[in-house]
Amino acid sequence: MSGHSKWNNIKRKKGASDAQKAKVFTKVAREISVAVKEGGADPTSNGKLRDAIAKAKSCNMPNDNIDRCIKKAAGDGDKNNYEEMVYEGYGPSGVAVIVEALTDNRNRTAGDLRHFFDKCGGNLGQTGCVSFMFTQRGVVLVDNPDNKLDEDKVLEDCFDVGAEDVNYEDETIEVLTAPNDIRVVREGLEAKGYTLSSAQVEYIPSTMTAIADEEAATKMSRLLELLEDNDDVQNVWHNWEDEPEEEEE
Repeated sequence: MSGHSKWNNIKRKKGASDAQKAKVFTKVAREISVAVKEGGADPTSNGKLRDAIAKAKSCNMPNDNIDRCIKKAAGDGDKNNYEEMVYEGYGPSGVAVIVEALTDNRNRTAGDLRHFFDKCGGNLGQTGCVSFMFTQRGVVLVDNPDNKLDEDKVLEDCFDVGAEDVNYEDETIEVLTAPNDIRVVREGLEAKGYTLSSAQVEYIPSTMTAIADEEAATKMSRLLELLEDNDDVQNVWHNWEDEPEEEEE
C-alpha cells in the first residue's frame, strides 16, 4: 500500500545488507529503551515494551541483542533519554510527509530534517500542516507463505480478536485495526499461531500526490533516503502515488 513506512520494506528485504540490519536494530533499540524507561523492564506488565520486543523480533533482531537493550535501558549507567517527536512537511510537487523520530536532541534533529527537506526541494512545516491528509490505523501484517492459509478461517480469527478489516495481498495478509486496538489484535493473532511480519500504528494517506517531473521524483526519492538513513528517524509516511518499488538484493 502506497504511503506505508518504507522501513517496513527494508526490514522485509530477503537480502538485507549488514549495514541495513544494523540501522534497523539501532532504531528498534531506541524504542526498547524508551519503553523500559517509561514502564519498566518486565514485558508482562509493560505493554509498550511487549510491542517493542515484537517489532524487534519481526526485524530478526537476535534475542541476545534484545536482552542487552533491556538491561542497558534499565541500568543506572544509561543516560540516553529519547523524546518522541513528529515532524510534518512537504516534499517536491507538494507530496505530504510525516516523520516520526526518537531523539535525545530535538534541535539537532529538527535542523537535520530541515536541511534534508530544503536540499531536496521541499520544506519542513508546522505541526498539523499535512497530518489532516492522513488517518492513523493499526496495521498488522500476517505472513502467508504460498498463500496457503484458509481465507475463511483467517477472517474468522481476525475479526474474533478485534480486527476492523482484512486485505489479502501476495503472501501477506493486511489486518486493519483501530490504533488503540493493535496490541490486542497482535497478541490475539500470535496466540492463535499466526506469524506476523509487522504490527504498528501507521499513517494512511486519504489522498495521493503524483509527481510528473522526473527531476522532482528523483529529489523525492533522495529525501526519503536521507530521512530513513538518519538514526533519529523511526518511521516515514508520505502520500507519493507512484513511489518506485525497491529491488530485492
